[in-house]
Amino acid sequence: MPRAQWVVASLTVALLSTGIVVLQRTEGAKPAAVTTDDALPSRALGLSGHRRLVRELEQSGQHTPGRGERSPRTAAGPLRTVTGPLRAARPLRLRIPSLGVDVPLTGDRDEVVWDTDGPAPGAAGTAVVTAEGLRLGELRRGRTIEIPRADSRTAVFTVVRVSPGGATTREDPAGRPQLRLLGGETAVLARLTGQRRTH
Repeated sequence: MPRAQWVVASLTVALLSTGIVVLQRTEGAKPAAVTTDDALPSRALGLSGHRRLVRELEQSGQHTPGRGERSPRTAAGPLRTVTGPLRAARPLRLRIPSLGVDVPLTGDRDEVVWDTDGPAPGAAGTAVVTAEGLRLGELRRGRTIEIPRADSRTAVFTVVRVSPGGATTREDPAGRPQLRLLGGETAVLARLTGQRRTH
């Protein structure tokens, strides 16, 4: 009985030694004891290069998207500051990230509606969007509102005023692009501050 156990132990040691030698040869004969990122289990699974790449990206400040997460640049291009109005284009959606709002702009009077008699969001002048039931009173100065448009651009507005009681806001005499959101007893005025390419 002890002899059988000795034989099994000897075979196990021999197999492990052979496996380590093979791994060292395939990895350029590095010693088995290296940094924790390149430890034997990771090398055996072929993960050491991947872990090194992730570590380098994290140190450089770049984010690597996880499974099921889309890279921000594939969903929308980088935000660019604008100095003037955009060309007129049909608005498709209303997004208010701070409120978790992302709804289509439809012609249905019970939904979020763009007033087609006025300018398009992002064009010169003040575009008006009626948005009932969206808790507009929770918006604060400096928050952003995004309007993806049919021209594959997203107009990005920054809130400059939230007026309770449905107070109206004055037109900009210079005709700068603005967005007025009306909902219940709240009126929100935002100015176009950026745009990004939507893919």
